Parts: sequence; C-alpha cells; structure tokens
Amino acid sequence: MALNRGTSMHLLLDVTNTGIEYQQGGTGAGGFSLFWYLVTAIGMWPMLTKAGMPGWGGLIPIYNIYLQIKLAGRSGWLLVLYLVPVVNIVVAIVVALGNARAFGHGPVYGFFLHFLFQPIGFLITGFGSSRYTEIRR
Repeated sequence: MALNRGTSMHLLLDVTNTGIEYQQGGTGAGGFSLFWYLVTAIGMWPMLTKAGMPGWGGLIPIYNIYLQIKLAGRSGWLLVLYLVPVVNIVVAIVVALGNARAFGHGPVYGFFLHFLFQPIGFLITGFGSSRYTEIRR
C-alpha cells in the first residue's frame, strides 16, 4: 500500500499545530506576573520619589527590594535574608510594616496593602497624599 505524499504531510502539520497550541495555552500565569510587576513598579516610582530616592529604582528587580528596605529604615544587609526560605516572608512583612509607618500608615495598612496587595498599596501611597517621614534606627 502506497502512502499519498499529501496525506502524510497533512498529518505532520496536525501534530505540529497541536504542540504549538498546547504551548500557547500555558502563558496565562506569566502574563499575570508581568502585569503584577509592572503595576508594582509604576506605583513604586512616585513612592520612592516622595522619599527622595531614585524613582527608576523601582524598575530594577533586586535594587527595588533594597530601596524598600532602606525606606523602612532598616539595614541594607537585610536583603540577604530574602534568600532564606520562610525567613524571607517574615522579613518582607517587617519591611512592609516599616514602609507603611514611614508614610504615616498603620500596621493593618502595611500588612494588607504593602505586603499582600503591593501594587494597590504602592499606587495609593505613591499617588495619594501620603508624606514620607524618615525612620532612623
């Protein structure tokens, strides 16, 4: 039995298309992560500017964490603790509470809007009427 050349080519294209469709279906989480990062960076820019720090620092991934630590009045060495699992969550909460305090907000605001929902909290703090007061330790 001879194979028709057009039929085998058709089957090959079907397999290839199925593989491509499957790969394209998994980009939802990456798109959401990019959106979350961009909104956070947009909110961080005016927040850092209010504190007298470079606003563009909010766009650089590790540097923006360092700036948040300094904004909270903590030592920059705290950045190393972000590499330790579970400890990084505790450090992130401490930094979020310090950031909220630096802008005159309470711990509930800091936990929910600077830790859990960072983009929303940074947008409110950055574009709102919050004023920065330096925390010295």
